[in-house]
Amino acid sequence: RLTWKLCNALSSCSMCSFRRQYGRHKQIVNVKALLRRAGSSVPWVLRFFPRDLDKPAMDAEGPSAPCAGRCAFFVQRKKRFCKMIVGEGKSLCGEHANTAPRNDGENNRKRITCPLDPKHTVYEDQLEKHLKKCNSREKPKPVYYVQDINAGLKDTVQMDEKQVSLPSLSDEEIMNLIGKLKKASSGFAKTLEDRTLSHPVLHEALHDPKNGESAFKHLKQQASILGNLNKLGLLKPRRCFVEFGAGRGKLSHWIAKALQDSASTPFLLVERATTRFKVDGKHTNRDSVFERLRIDIQHLCLSRVPVLMKEKLPVVGTGKHLCGAATDLALRCLVETYGSQDEEPFSKRLKTEAAETTENDDEDKGRTMLEGCLPVAGIVIALCCHHKCDWKNYVGKEFFHTLGLGAEDFNIYRRMSSWATCGMQKTGTPSSDPSYEAEENHIEYEKMEGLSDQLQGKLPAKEQEMLGRLCKLLIDHGRLWYLRQKGYSATLYRYTDTQVSLENVLLTAVPAQASPPQP
Repeated sequence: RLTWKLCNALSSCSMCSFRRQYGRHKQIVNVKALLRRAGSSVPWVLRFFPRDLDKPAMDAEGPSAPCAGRCAFFVQRKKRFCKMIVGEGKSLCGEHANTAPRNDGENNRKRITCPLDPKHTVYEDQLEKHLKKCNSREKPKPVYYVQDINAGLKDTVQMDEKQVSLPSLSDEEIMNLIGKLKKASSGFAKTLEDRTLSHPVLHEALHDPKNGESAFKHLKQQASILGNLNKLGLLKPRRCFVEFGAGRGKLSHWIAKALQDSASTPFLLVERATTRFKVDGKHTNRDSVFERLRIDIQHLCLSRVPVLMKEKLPVVGTGKHLCGAATDLALRCLVETYGSQDEEPFSKRLKTEAAETTENDDEDKGRTMLEGCLPVAGIVIALCCHHKCDWKNYVGKEFFHTLGLGAEDFNIYRRMSSWATCGMQKTGTPSSDPSYEAEENHIEYEKMEGLSDQLQGKLPAKEQEMLGRLCKLLIDHGRLWYLRQKGYSATLYRYTDTQVSLENVLLTAVPAQASPPQP
């Protein structure tokens, strides 16, 4: 009889609004759960029915009384009562209990602001206990944490960076900067080759009609990155693949599937933020090892990671849309922090592996034998968001100095680099072309900054986009120069079409066959 009454009550309420809020599947699941838990406490069940059943009394100025079982504190800013559920026998929630009068029984215990995070409060007599479990407390540092090890502060004289904005510059100064840019980046665009590849492991996913347009774009980029890894001879077992800015870890997921024998291949996924819907769980019952390193790349010391300390494997650095300064931090983490270590047993082990490896491609053979020279077997990173770079962490400072450019020029050019992806048309509004869609918030649509109407008329949208591309290439060539100075053969490729992603440049590096070239 109780079940029948509940079903009738639920069907008689505004089901349309319930479906709009929760959806049909959630509606059925919630009803079943409520019926199982209801028992004799029908009022508790009715809390989870549509709000139409439990609306507060309304007057001309808003609700005159709180909902049943909800906090009685009126939030003046929102013109409504607080919707937090209160404890049994109470009228106020924990956050608003300290607003009750002093003679009220609910205010016997005082609540204070948490000293670690002022966004929440805590009972004063439970402060010591709370500080031990507060989510804002300082977590113990892992063994591979070394403060600012990849920041590049040691090789930079501390100086105040002048953040000169484009609006503060005159038209003549802007044109002079553009002239210096064209002179410094002369011939860069011609060296950017198209190398859009694919890999058989993604063939099924690329032809799956269930994948939408957004998923299809990501799959095409991942397939091309895997194809370039394979072209460079880096898709082999007995490597440690480090994905910087891993996010959900999709790139490492496909690399693990592409390797025939991934039992001896650990994967390190570096990400400083928490991420939902990670794909690491798909590999928990398999032989491959997936380990997440929740740390900022700026403080990551790869040589102290337990799996690398134990196995001494060559490292392959990867990344898909590694934003701004994160690319420079990752390069320094690989090349200087990990790549500069000089341990005789490690080199001997790499040379032994290289001697035993046989490849069909002669070019891959040559690279395989040279992997014994450096502990980093290769680097393949899709670049992104050059406007988020900063001079302090940039690895190509010396390259800029050889061109007669400095920190002030760098800050201007990194701002101008957004012209390549802002989707500007002649009217200065974002383009309606689907190719200008943002890549999961990696590309920020920005208004054209710092151009007067007169100067903007002299620079059509196409030329503005071209100048933005040159700024990106100038910054990227500084990274190439840095890698070549460190003993790597580094190249930039256009790894996908602009219809798939506007950020379509891939940085690859493998140990060079000869000494580093002179700038």
